Amino acid sequence: MYDVLVIGGGNAALCAALSARERGASVLLLESSPREWRGGNSQHTRNLRCMHDAPQEVLVDAYPEDEYWRDLLGVTGGLTDEALARLVIRSTASCRDWMRRHGVHFQPSLSGALHTARTNAFFMGGGKALVNAYCRSAARLGVEIRYDAPVDALELCDGDFVAARIGDERVAARSCVVAAGGFESNREWLRDAWGQNEQGEWPADNFLIRGTRFNRGVLLKHLIDSGADAIGDPSQSHCVAIDARAPLYDGGICTRVDCVSLGIMLNRNAERFYDEGEDFWPKRYAIWGRLVAKQPGQIGYAIIDAKAIGRFMPPVFPGIRANTLNDLARELGLDAARFMRTVNDYNAACRVGRFDHTVLDDCHTEGLSPAKTHWALPLDTPPFYGYALRPGITFTYLGLKVNGHAAVHFGGRPSRNLFVAGEMMAGNVLGKGYLAGIGMSIGTTFGRIAGTQAAQAARTGNAGNRYADE
Repeated sequence: MYDVLVIGGGNAALCAALSARERGASVLLLESSPREWRGGNSQHTRNLRCMHDAPQEVLVDAYPEDEYWRDLLGVTGGLTDEALARLVIRSTASCRDWMRRHGVHFQPSLSGALHTARTNAFFMGGGKALVNAYCRSAARLGVEIRYDAPVDALELCDGDFVAARIGDERVAARSCVVAAGGFESNREWLRDAWGQNEQGEWPADNFLIRGTRFNRGVLLKHLIDSGADAIGDPSQSHCVAIDARAPLYDGGICTRVDCVSLGIMLNRNAERFYDEGEDFWPKRYAIWGRLVAKQPGQIGYAIIDAKAIGRFMPPVFPGIRANTLNDLARELGLDAARFMRTVNDYNAACRVGRFDHTVLDDCHTEGLSPAKTHWALPLDTPPFYGYALRPGITFTYLGLKVNGHAAVHFGGRPSRNLFVAGEMMAGNVLGKGYLAGIGMSIGTTFGRIAGTQAAQAARTGNAGNRYADE
């Protein structure tokens, strides 16, 4: 019998497996995907949001705890557990040394990755390189990994883990960490969560999945149905407006279109529907998927002119290009008269001061609803570009309630030997909204905690948390 069973194969699961093995536990990791698709959504990541009080290697200036907390509070609207959030924030000040010991390397913020040089440490080679490094380290330390091993149920006794089921196969262990992701690739569950809108549409039918096709929420649903305490709104997620030409699954970061704050965003009726310049892009990019999901047909159109070129990361798919705004409207299939009225109203409302996309500048609109509060420049310089965008779900926020020991709760009581990390518990910190890189911060923090606690539970029979919250 193994000491620790880890279910999942992404960043959080690998951090858990490595941490448990470092503490002397025998570890088996079960990954539902084939080896070539290992890593879950982590293979599509590229950075980690880090607290630091002074410049550190690849990070410039400082990003102190209270600023990090204020940023998180702003995007979540207060839907976050402060104690758990600060636990995550503080851990990011020191976790990179541990990551390096397991083969992860870092590089400075990429050119064109807006406003992240101070806040985010980028993985050299991206998320795939991180996953590969952790897997190499796991093999070197003696962690056993099985692929094509989808767990569909757990045997539980009074909130304690007994064994996992892979179909008819039973895998017992002394403790368990579940880190098997959300339910973003389960279309039926997404449909149920979002329901039908006033137009009779089922918005989820038009969602694309930025992440892995293997996150169907099977284990999450099983645990909730088994009495585990849940947290979060099933309709909330890391949801980005991505290129409508993106693949249904695994499009990753390259499908993102980062020019929204440099132009305007229209719906199918050629109308603006939100402030494109509300705040810096890393604090707002993940609200646009949900905003587009609430528009007719779940589609939006980002419109820029030549002045924006070179100021954002070029997307993998080129935009629709036209020499006149009228021609652009026709190319995008939008009503040209409405399109021109919207653009002309916007242009007339622009009050251009000193444009600076690196700060919250004074270029704004007046007398326009919704306003554009920063970076408002008229669309007047050909050629013009348009990008059709769809909601792209990265991961869902419905998850399992935890304490600071990463324990799964049943009826308000933490389990002795069942722990959770990553997307399956991210809703404790992320009630809504997103900050660039914080998903990896949550997964790294709670993966390490869960692995440590699982190793202790396997050794002593009690990780010391059953009554910690009572």
